[in-house]
Amino acid sequence: MATALTLSGSIRRGSLNRVLQHHIGRKLTQAGVAVTQLELGDFPMPLFNEDLEPDQVPEAAPVLAQLFASHDIIFWASPEYNGGMTPLTVNTIAWLSRQKPNPFRHAVFGIGGVSSGKYGAVMGQSHLRDSLSKLGALLVPTLLGIGPGAAAFDADGNPTEKSVVGKIEQLVHDLTHFSRG
Repeated sequence: MATALTLSGSIRRGSLNRVLQHHIGRKLTQAGVAVTQLELGDFPMPLFNEDLEPDQVPEAAPVLAQLFASHDIIFWASPEYNGGMTPLTVNTIAWLSRQKPNPFRHAVFGIGGVSSGKYGAVMGQSHLRDSLSKLGALLVPTLLGIGPGAAAFDADGNPTEKSVVGKIEQLVHDLTHFSRG
């Protein structure tokens, strides 16, 4: 059985990106995938600084890297800050990029985001896609930007727009049919 790890670049209470993370997790489960829903807040890591290496690497970094390396699919829901990645996402990628073996070279990655604007975090996703690709991640092509976020989900965490439902179906299909060969 394929395995998936889902996470969000936001740890804020009430984050719509966490709603998206959990919705994608449910859809992957329905597609026959064993899903682990990850909360990055459970993996505390200080602001990345090479001076902390090698003696003060946070315990969470290799643990999180192993989780990435042990799953077939990774879905990362992330809002954007000032048109880029969230500080949490940037710091997580920085720490993981220093771990051996490379935790980005096993899974197939999907990304998506929810924002308050009509562009649905696509600028931040562009930065995230760039960073992950440079680290060796294989990303599916489906672009999942959802916005404006205020009315994007119903009370049960399901998308309210037909076009978003279709994009999520395509993303789940891509994630369950792409492979590294």
